[in-house]
Amino acid sequence: MSSETRIVLPPPASSDLLTVHAYQEIGGYKALAKALKTLTPGQVVEELRKSDLRGRGGAGFPTGMKWSFIPKGSPQPVYLCCNADESEPGTCKDRIIIEQDPHKLLEGILIACYAIGSHQAFIYIRGEFHRGAQILQMAIEDARRHGLIGPNILESGFDCEIDVYRGAGAYICGEETGLLTSLEGQRGYPRNKPPFPAIAGLYGCPTIINNVETLATIPVIIEKGGEWYTRFGTEKSRGTRLLCLSGHVNKPGVYEVELGTMTLREFIMNFGGGVPGGRKIKAVIPGGSSMPVLREDQLDVKLTFEDIQTMGSSLGSGAVIVMDETVDMVEIALLIARFYEHESCGQCTPCREGTHWFVQILEAIHQGRGQLDDLDLILDICRSEYTSICPLWAAAVWPVRSFVQQFRGEFERKIRKPEPRPERTEALTVH
Repeated sequence: MSSETRIVLPPPASSDLLTVHAYQEIGGYKALAKALKTLTPGQVVEELRKSDLRGRGGAGFPTGMKWSFIPKGSPQPVYLCCNADESEPGTCKDRIIIEQDPHKLLEGILIACYAIGSHQAFIYIRGEFHRGAQILQMAIEDARRHGLIGPNILESGFDCEIDVYRGAGAYICGEETGLLTSLEGQRGYPRNKPPFPAIAGLYGCPTIINNVETLATIPVIIEKGGEWYTRFGTEKSRGTRLLCLSGHVNKPGVYEVELGTMTLREFIMNFGGGVPGGRKIKAVIPGGSSMPVLREDQLDVKLTFEDIQTMGSSLGSGAVIVMDETVDMVEIALLIARFYEHESCGQCTPCREGTHWFVQILEAIHQGRGQLDDLDLILDICRSEYTSICPLWAAAVWPVRSFVQQFRGEFERKIRKPEPRPERTEALTVH
């Protein structure tokens, strides 16, 4: 059995890391001290570039490169926003970091702020994460008492504040510009890009938005060096990745794995303990509900950004959702389509109307009222995937199109003769 490679998750023996004292006992805040006392902001950015760390929110953009886009010598204030609006179905890794190791996230935020010249950071947290918000607030107050947040941090002359902002449960606010408009007190509508947030973000000022897992990875990179981090993973997929395993598996949970060391199938079998009842895997979504689905015969693919892409999908948010042979693929496609119809902000016509028609057509097929032409109509609607302001419309297109393409025969059988589903003893659940 493969074992975890823990870089981001706390050591298994660590039971309580909610206080500064407990975090410091395992080496916490050493990276911050190193950055503030021995490195220039430019040197911190360079270490991130050396590490080849790619964003863990879904897009996989190089973090060091992203930081370098902040204009030098800007007369405007610079902001850092931590995206903790974890609302992608199947994804729960950021919540684990927040609730179990909040100071690692705070340390990463402070280092990032120092690197980009920011003195104000915001943690935008999903509204439903009541406990996580409370833990973060207590951690911030504790860090402030220890001189780790506020003026003259560690007597370095660097000032930085961190505030927690609670969202209201809108999926669209996980999109970076939707997050920014929400932070400004407006309705969470995404913005056109360019200009990109690094040039004109929060309140029109230069802003960096990073995911929780991304920021929580920074302390170890600064402490041990960017080149050390490149020892893990592959040339194009450095380091480890937190994967949220759910669905039809015996041991769902959040696991940290070194990229490139195992296949998707090995991950499911070794960490998830296989499928309940000895049933066969039918399909897997490798990176959250917005990613294209893979068939069982596509699972012998390495867990890397580049290898999953060769299968026509993506690691996305790191949510691996397993479906066994009893699953009705038309029903799952419909459930996903309903989610994106509900979460569309309605700003863009293709997304507002397209998600609606996905639901109408898939409901007709699921209820035995569909026609074979409906499948080509779905694929035709999908051709407009890049015609909206933000990626939500594409996120709705990718899974629906992949379900139709990968399991077209099942859709056609449902249309020709609605069939009863095989019985199963438990429902498909995601975390």
